[in-house]
Amino acid sequence: MARSRKVTVSTDAEGHTAGWAETDLAPASAPDPTAAAFFDVDNTMMQGASIYWFARGLASRNYVTTGDLARFAWQQLRFRLLAREHAGDMSLAKEAALAFVEGWRVNEVEHLAEEIFDEMMAPRIWAGTHQLAQRHLDAGQRVWLVSAAPVEIGRVIAARLGLTGAIGTVAEVVDGAYTGRLVGDLMHGPAKAEAVTQLAAVEGLDLARCAAYSDSANDLPLLCAVGRAVAVNPDGALLRQARQHGWEVRDFRTGRRAVKIAVPSTAAAGLVAGAVTAGLALQRRRRTG
Repeated sequence: MARSRKVTVSTDAEGHTAGWAETDLAPASAPDPTAAAFFDVDNTMMQGASIYWFARGLASRNYVTTGDLARFAWQQLRFRLLAREHAGDMSLAKEAALAFVEGWRVNEVEHLAEEIFDEMMAPRIWAGTHQLAQRHLDAGQRVWLVSAAPVEIGRVIAARLGLTGAIGTVAEVVDGAYTGRLVGDLMHGPAKAEAVTQLAAVEGLDLARCAAYSDSANDLPLLCAVGRAVAVNPDGALLRQARQHGWEVRDFRTGRRAVKIAVPSTAAAGLVAGAVTAGLALQRRRRTG
């Protein structure tokens, strides 16, 4: 696939910034242009967290050592606990979120994401969720992934799945390389709803005719922003909300397997991803020092 940066960045009247990227597969026009579907990625489209599997793929390529992983895992845990207790520390979270890619070329990250998707993510795509997305495509509607992962990684996943594009966290790029700073906010919680609303305004979508799919109560703003909300592999809080609102529930997990799959999407995902990404910065300094 072409690896040019095709990210649209939009800022609304309230100053909310969002970014999205179409895949090379996206049609110039859709037979049903005012309807679309939005799919969360982690535990909705994929078993576990995409950043976890991306981190695993980087580790398998020896970007970090075992010692680096253990050391930075502890630092990440400490940071997460502090950030949870002090809302003001979220500004530090924003600064740290994509610091690991500082100096990396965009096409390098996309190339790694393609390889790692094929090796580690593709076998973990929920076939049932993918089929739900395909139904929207077959109806002539566009389908977008919505993820906290960098938008370029989201676009790779969308392309591999034959979807329209991805909405994700936008990293600043200068001369084809990441600066390590964010453009706007992390694509999480209310930010997803804001981004979808902005995309709808630009693309002429009628949100009342759109659908959203997620596993997490964190995405309630997104689910409430569209006309049709579907809880997929829902956590307990979302399941309760779905029952109260009368939303459709789809669960593709089974028994003990569902419990195991939930692990890498929560604490373990944050720890390993944080450890690997921090280790990448150290490894890069070692190579260039």
